Amino acid sequence: MIRVAVLVLALAAATPAAGAPDRLRVGTWNLEWMMTPGTFDAHAGSCFGKQQRAGGNDRTFPCDLVPKGRWSERDLARLREFAGGAELDVIALQETDGREVAKRIFPQYVFCFTTRHNVQNVGFAVRRGIPHRCDRDYRALGLDDYVRRGADLTLYPGTSRAIRLLAVHLKSACNSDPLSEPRDACRRLQQQVPILEDWIDRRARAGNAFAVIGDFNRRFDIERESARDAMGRSVAIWPEINDGDPPGAELLNPGVEHGAVACGNGHGARQPIDYFVLGRRLSSALVAGSYKVWHYPQGGRWPDHCLLTIELEPERLDGL
Repeated sequence: MIRVAVLVLALAAATPAAGAPDRLRVGTWNLEWMMTPGTFDAHAGSCFGKQQRAGGNDRTFPCDLVPKGRWSERDLARLREFAGGAELDVIALQETDGREVAKRIFPQYVFCFTTRHNVQNVGFAVRRGIPHRCDRDYRALGLDDYVRRGADLTLYPGTSRAIRLLAVHLKSACNSDPLSEPRDACRRLQQQVPILEDWIDRRARAGNAFAVIGDFNRRFDIERESARDAMGRSVAIWPEINDGDPPGAELLNPGVEHGAVACGNGHGARQPIDYFVLGRRLSSALVAGSYKVWHYPQGGRWPDHCLLTIELEPERLDGL
């Protein structure tokens, strides 16, 4: 019995700990107004028109989603099968009501979602067994819940491989105009930029391995080289957040060389607005060439955004 016990302990010591894989597959996926069929049906009768908007504590949604925006049980099963094939470890989710519907697509995961009452939330699905900590909502990014908050997550907390991730879904409808445009959408997105930069700068000063992941609702490929105009107004996101100040805030966008993305959802190739923005320290853990656009199978309904992934090797962070 003693020999058996010693053998079991030796095998356990030789086996990698759960949640500490050689590679970590990280994704981002906007699931397009993802609600359970029951939630959709319960609120469809109180939908709002084109000139209205839902507040942070409002559970309604636009009337033009009725009935075409309803995800059926068959749709959820299709998404669950697709997600299972992607073998994701951690994924940032946008436009998702919360863990109830997320559990239908990711049954073997645990979740960190923002607590905004609105049906559009931001969060993470984390494969069960991966050590993590759900940090508080980054509420400031929500502009008093006019728009979506950020979801803050730490992987491998308390270790040399700790990774800090922020999931975002920034204000829509200003994806290519200068942020100084006198429109509400651009003004709101402009307000979010210094709040986002503050989170990045605090992580850099702390020496964290960090990334901001999700739907930025912004075409970085056509932004100006300068972050501000002659009047000092913020006009672009990427040059503003990627200013290298403080040290460690030099950022990497792994998908920049890929260009336009297409995934079989009926939209054709188009420039992405979903990104993985990695700080300098985490960039060292990126597996070269791992950026991937996942193609949807033929048939059925699919989200209007593609599933994007990268791979990280957390052990590269040891000693950095």
